[in-house]
Amino acid sequence: MSTFTDFGVPAVLTTALAELGITTPFPIQAATLPDSLAGRDVLGRGRTGSGKTYAFALPVLARLAASKSQRRPGRPRALILAPTRELATQIDATLAPLAAKLGLRTLTVFGGVGPNPQIKGLKAGVDVLVACPGRLDDHLRNGHASLDAVEITVLDEADHMADLGFLPVVRRLMDQTPRNGQRMLFSATLDNGVDVLVKRFMNKPVTHSVDSATEAPVEMSHHVLHVRGDDRFPVLVDLLQAPGRSVVFTRTKRRAKVLTRQLVQAGVPAVELHGNLAQNARNRNMAAFSDGTAGTLVATDIAARGIHVDDVGLVIHADPPVEHKAYLHRSGRTARAGAAGTVITLMTDDQQAEVRDLTRKAGVRPKTSRTRPGDPLLAELAPGERTFVAPTAAPAPVATAGGGAPRTGAPRRGGRGRGPARPAEGAVPEQKTGGGRGRRGGGAGSGQPRSSQPRSGQGRTGSTPVHTTQSRSGGAAAFSAGSRVGGRRAGR
Repeated sequence: MSTFTDFGVPAVLTTALAELGITTPFPIQAATLPDSLAGRDVLGRGRTGSGKTYAFALPVLARLAASKSQRRPGRPRALILAPTRELATQIDATLAPLAAKLGLRTLTVFGGVGPNPQIKGLKAGVDVLVACPGRLDDHLRNGHASLDAVEITVLDEADHMADLGFLPVVRRLMDQTPRNGQRMLFSATLDNGVDVLVKRFMNKPVTHSVDSATEAPVEMSHHVLHVRGDDRFPVLVDLLQAPGRSVVFTRTKRRAKVLTRQLVQAGVPAVELHGNLAQNARNRNMAAFSDGTAGTLVATDIAARGIHVDDVGLVIHADPPVEHKAYLHRSGRTARAGAAGTVITLMTDDQQAEVRDLTRKAGVRPKTSRTRPGDPLLAELAPGERTFVAPTAAPAPVATAGGGAPRTGAPRRGGRGRGPARPAEGAVPEQKTGGGRGRRGGGAGSGQPRSSQPRSGQGRTGSTPVHTTQSRSGGAAAFSAGSRVGGRRAGR
């Protein structure tokens, strides 16, 4: 079996990886490292969770360490562009400990937070800049940075940047980097204009395709639970009261907000994640989910691309998505990095045709079962002793800055700018955190396997701060009323 050393990764990095329990390259890493370490332009295609972060992080750091250039104020030596704040944060969390071993400095730049700390960091000099396109464009326009010293440029989740409408600003940024620099582009697909970026900015790229984004991983089991409308919420509660981490997807921001409160009231500690939450609220909710104080994350499709929390064993489509790509991306929050996972779609009578078409296009053959609350099948899909936590009285909402979310109390459950107009920078995702009470253990870090054993769920008590938006809707009936798969537009 090949090791990172076999592919030419420097000893200091392989040692650092080994300290993290990472010794064996994933297929996307094994495929791309020989070319990327040699300085060639690389186009890597693979679904989320396939190990792409280390595939570009290692060559970026190795090549910078070997370069004779020096770190200079306002002139980063490497640029990694990511579509969302949370993905940028995750990439930096992967890079930073390895960069420190080489004496290299990293910095993240994105919107939703004050610009001054970023300006200060740029002026101090940075080796690797991890940025969202919009805020970086602001800094460049205001003279706080220049890209003329960039030796290596990486575009991560390029197709998602296209989906969010960032291609014009990405092209503008790429035009400011030296044409003779190395460029790497990682994307699940090459549609939506990504091919234009490849043709315009890449020089004879070597293409490596691993783990097709149009196919579900074999470690993922798919189920459709055919339920009556008034049974949908109690069935959901039954599944979520099992130990382990779960992600529940809804179609709209309002439904995510309402469902989160209903789950908390039903004794399932849950936090929400969607575009209406201020950045500090999103950070705190993700922290509660990743440290196990809240075992359930209720999210919209904006979270379908890239959230990585270790040991997510269950994904539930409370509202089936509109199209099959969203189904695959949502489902990709589990069964990451070779771990096993379960995906459940809740389907009512009027959704049968849409769900059948959805799964067919996604290339999956789910097992469909009619079920009611208390069905033994629920314990098979989400095994373990059910834990009910009596809800505590919530304090009065506290307003937060920037249109932020009020703060409410929730019980714990264990185990588990300036410049031209452009799209708002991603309200979410790929935040990666460690530590898990996984139902079906998963990889750690950026989807890379570690040597530690998965941990089982344990009951916890206390209260969890839940940052949420206000809602006057209540009761399970609001959720059970549901929304059709074919709805026109889902707020995110």
